[in-house]
Amino acid sequence: MSRQAYVTRIPASAPDDTSALEDAISSGKIDAHAIVAILGKTEGNGCVNDFTRAFAVRAVGDVLATHIGRERLSSIAMVMSGGTEGGLSPHWIVFEARELPGEQPGSPYNAALALGRVRTPDLDGEHLGRRAQALMVAQGVRDAMKDAGILHPEDVHYVQVKCPLLTSARIEAVERRNQTTAVRDTLKSMSYSRAASALGVAVALGELRPDDINDSMIATDVSRFATRAATSAGVELLDHEIMVAGMSAQWSGPLAIDHAVMRDSIDIEPAREALARLGIVATGQLSPLIRSRVAAVLAKAEASQSGRIRGNRHVMLDDSDISSTRHARSFAGGALAGLFGFTDLFVSGGAEHQGPDGGGPIAIIVSRD
Repeated sequence: MSRQAYVTRIPASAPDDTSALEDAISSGKIDAHAIVAILGKTEGNGCVNDFTRAFAVRAVGDVLATHIGRERLSSIAMVMSGGTEGGLSPHWIVFEARELPGEQPGSPYNAALALGRVRTPDLDGEHLGRRAQALMVAQGVRDAMKDAGILHPEDVHYVQVKCPLLTSARIEAVERRNQTTAVRDTLKSMSYSRAASALGVAVALGELRPDDINDSMIATDVSRFATRAATSAGVELLDHEIMVAGMSAQWSGPLAIDHAVMRDSIDIEPAREALARLGIVATGQLSPLIRSRVAAVLAKAEASQSGRIRGNRHVMLDDSDISSTRHARSFAGGALAGLFGFTDLFVSGGAEHQGPDGGGPIAIIVSRD
């Protein structure tokens, strides 16, 4: 018995707007029992107090519970990324893994999109942003690869990690245990958590060794990074939700995934090269016909710590009114929308150790048919 991945993008008019998801399930376009992950872009601020993420998780969970039961919800990775600044559109991306019964006819492809997911144990607050968190995530990625049937790290093209953050209450709980946290600033804790999680992905995929990581280099040494990690921190969880996407001969179907690394927020050429490897030649903005073959675009964005983009100064780090992650999402989202020709792109801010400083990984899923 083999499996086939399905990926469906669904619009949302609000964090609790699940009408299109309900319609897709009712019509049979989506099999609720086959869902392994739902990624969502919500229109909050993407910071510590962005409760649109938890609101969205609750709304989606309520819908799915009517179809699969509430006890099954924990097996679905629900990763909500706050922030749709600029022209980015709020949306859901539903990932399914359907089992194909019996012998299937021969596939013209040697491999197809494969999906795996896992949840780690809860992370104690004193370990957030430190080496222990990176090692926990590394083990979680290995477990997710096993779940996906992906045998080799080089066949992994995207790893989504939803990681926890620190709140004042969580910091106080750590201090009552006579422990310390990596940082006391709750907003900065998001950066540290994303950073440690990304380094864990790099360890799992063989891009770094465990000995390369120590507490002092996390969120500071921009020369060390993962090329296939996308990490997002949220207040709605204490563990890590991990989804791995790659290619495997154990899976069937027309969907395929590839990745690239943008060296800065306007570097769209690597995305064009990934499209070419997937069989799509993009000399300009994708035409409507070609655009319809793109199932999902998943990218990270980050304001460069140098304060410059190709020699020119940017003010993303100096704006006291708006977090730099919000600037970066909007900026990279606009650049990528110009290439792909649509705005429901999963662009997540905060790319610490995810690609080079100021850049970030991008993964593209397309239908080869």
